[in-house]
Order: sequence, then structure tokens, then C-alpha cells
Amino acid sequence: MLAPIEQLTIEELISKQRRFFKTQATKSLAFRLSMLTFLKESIKHHEAEIIEALKTDLNKSELDAFTTEIGFIYDEISRTNRELKRWMRPKRVRGAAIHLGTKSEVMYEPYGTVLIIAPWNYPFQLAIAPLIGAIAAGNTAVVKPSELTPNVAQVMTKVLERAFTDRYVVSVEGDKDVAQALLAQKWDHIFFTGSTQVGKIVMEAAAKQLTPVTLELGGKSPAIVHEDANINIAAKRIAWGKWMNAGQTCVAPDYVLVHESKRDAFLEAIKREAFLMFGNGIGTERFTRIVSESHFDRLTGYLSQGDVFFGGATERESLKIAPTVMTDIHDGAAVMKDEIFGPILPVLTYRQLDEAIEFVSDRPHPLALYLFTETKAVEQTVLKHLTFGGGCVNDVLMHLTNPNLPFGGVGESGMGAYHGRYSFEAFSHAKSILRNTTKFDVPIRYPNFKGAEKLIRLVYR
Repeated sequence: MLAPIEQLTIEELISKQRRFFKTQATKSLAFRLSMLTFLKESIKHHEAEIIEALKTDLNKSELDAFTTEIGFIYDEISRTNRELKRWMRPKRVRGAAIHLGTKSEVMYEPYGTVLIIAPWNYPFQLAIAPLIGAIAAGNTAVVKPSELTPNVAQVMTKVLERAFTDRYVVSVEGDKDVAQALLAQKWDHIFFTGSTQVGKIVMEAAAKQLTPVTLELGGKSPAIVHEDANINIAAKRIAWGKWMNAGQTCVAPDYVLVHESKRDAFLEAIKREAFLMFGNGIGTERFTRIVSESHFDRLTGYLSQGDVFFGGATERESLKIAPTVMTDIHDGAAVMKDEIFGPILPVLTYRQLDEAIEFVSDRPHPLALYLFTETKAVEQTVLKHLTFGGGCVNDVLMHLTNPNLPFGGVGESGMGAYHGRYSFEAFSHAKSILRNTTKFDVPIRYPNFKGAEKLIRLVYR
């Protein structure tokens, strides 16, 4: 089903957006700023409906809905409005010796008509955040919300319809068949947030059209708790980051590697913190539910692959799984191969730091890594030897809340980055321009200049 007011085919909709983009209307600073203002006003108008939809689809509390979905967007729009004029300004760059008399700069221009495919775990924020970048860069955009959160998708359609015409920005609702139909079209850029498996499908479709992509994927993000760590702080922050949104966060700690000397203290501390923050999960009204029965079944299948230290309770009727820590994981267990994306946390031990580094490096590069230590040398060793999208030392998740840090993966956890200026750049083509003077000429580059080779060799020595 298409969501625009006029029930156009996907091909007609894209054609309509391309025609509008060719008018150059989207490129002025005034237009971009006004569109961002319209977007923020529409979100404010529908804020209560967004919160209710998040409650219906995921059982998110009003606090969680506002802080992790809506408030984040308000801040991103406000910051973009303040900074956009500076971001759009061409960037002067230096030349080399052979560029005497020239001036060089990088101009940022919009790609054109872009596709944004959003996930279900933060269904509003992860659709609108990249859209802010697309608008700021001067593009037209089609947004495909997740069908697994249908109420949020419906409200998002209303938000975008109130703010924009479909020739500029529009929501297209539907299942995977609609997503495949969208991917079959020619786009100027595709921004996808979701699983690595689906990311490969998106990249394959984009490759057929030579379309550039930004892929925000996932993976098994580790937390390393070294022997000198503040155990109580580590447990508290890991518990918060893991069980927020019932673990359905792409950068949630997927497993913990704790020094064997601190294993028991860590397990007791995280058990205490989990209960203080989230209770038993099942009976806690504000604890987020699992998005679907299929994901619920996948997660409950992990519970037999090791020892349940605490938690493990499940309730299919409400699609809730208690905050759970597992130890003594079986060899070859899927829980240590798959991205868990749920409220189950395996805890493993190591003796030497080299063991932990080798364990992580033997696996695909994670989207995030979290290290808890009080020793600078340990920090430097881990950061030097391990490749990951981004992360924190003595914290979790907070790196993605800093708009001055690029957020993105590497390898199987994604490509490209966004947030703040990086969102603007993700949806912009950096066009190189060199301007030369006509007041004089440098003859050395011409083949009939005597001694040209000798002089050029001096320049490039």
C-alpha cells in the first residue's frame, strides 16, 4: 500500500520527485531551513500520537518514547538549523606548488532523490534522523517505515503529509514486497538501517544501479570489563545500555568479557542493577516488549544454550522476556554467533587482556565496543588492536548521543556515518572545484616548454 495522498505508483512518485528536484527549489538555504521547521512543527502537533503508537507497537513508556525517539529528533533539528549555513558554505582547500594562481574548494550538493529505509527498534527516530540529513543536504526523499511497527508507520505518514507535499518528502508504507519494489528503482542515494543480512540485499540492489549507500547495520558489540574496572559503575551502565528497549538496540552490549577475578562481583552487581532499573521485566509495565512472535521465539531459543544466572522468565502473551544473564555458554551456541537483539546477555571470562582482544578480533568488526578500565595503557592497547564502528571507555551507548561524533559501522557492521554534520555530508556529493587565474600562465605544464621534465621532477621530488 502506498501512503501518499495521491495513490501514485512507485515509479510515478519517484518521477514526480525528480521533476521537483530539477526545479532547484530544494537547494536554497531558506527552503531547507523552512522545511526543517515544518517538520519539527508537525512532530510537535502529532507528539501525543507518536508516543501512543510507540506504546502500542513496542510498549515503550512515555519517558522512553520521548528521550530515545522524539527529544533526540527535536535536538537534531534545532542543531541543524543553527549550523546548516556553515555546513553549506564551500570549503577552501590548499593547493600544491604547481597550483600557483589557483583557488580550490569543495562544494556540497544534494544527490537528488533518496530512499530511507527505517527499522522497527527505534522506528520513529531512525526514520526521521536520516531524513533531517537528507533535507539539510537539499534532497527529495521517500521514507519506508517498518511494517513491524504499523502504528508508528501510520503516524509517521501523517507527520510527513502535514509537513510536506509528496513531490518533496513522502512516506511509503508496506511489507517487504513494497521494500523490494522500492529497491528495484533508480535512486541517487539509499540510506538503510537494519540487519547485516538485509543490508546485503540492499547493497546488491543498489549495485545494479551503481547507487551509493549508507548502511547502518549491527553485529555483536562486546563490553570488556578489565580487572581494574569500577565494577559497580560497569554493571550499572551495562545494565542500562543492555536492557533499554529490551535489548533491541543496535549498539546494545551483546556480550560481556569480564576478567575472571571479577566475574562473581560483576554478576552480583549487574543482577542487582537490572532489578533496580527494570524489575523482573515481565511484571514491569514500562519494560519494552519484543516486537514480534518470530523474534520472541528466536530469543527464547537461546535460553537453553547455557546456564541462566538470573532472569530467563518469558511471557508469550505479552511478548516479554525478563532481563537475563547467561553464563557457561555451550560450544558452538548460536547465542554467541547471532546478534542477539534482545534482553539476553552472555557473560564470559578471560585471564589475560590478549585473550579478550583475540576473542573480539576473531569475529566480524562490531558496530560498537565498550571498555571498562582505569588504566590508560589498557585503554590504548584495546583501541589500537580492535576495529569497530565507535564506542566508549567506561560507558555504553553515549557516543551516539554526541552530534559531533560520526555514528556508523565498519565492515559487516555497516558503511558510512551520520549525525550532525555527518548526516549532511552523508546525503551530499562533495564536488571539487579549481579556479585558475587568466592574468598569467605557468608554462611548465605544456609539452613544448624547454626543460619541463627537469623542472617537474623538482616539483614532485
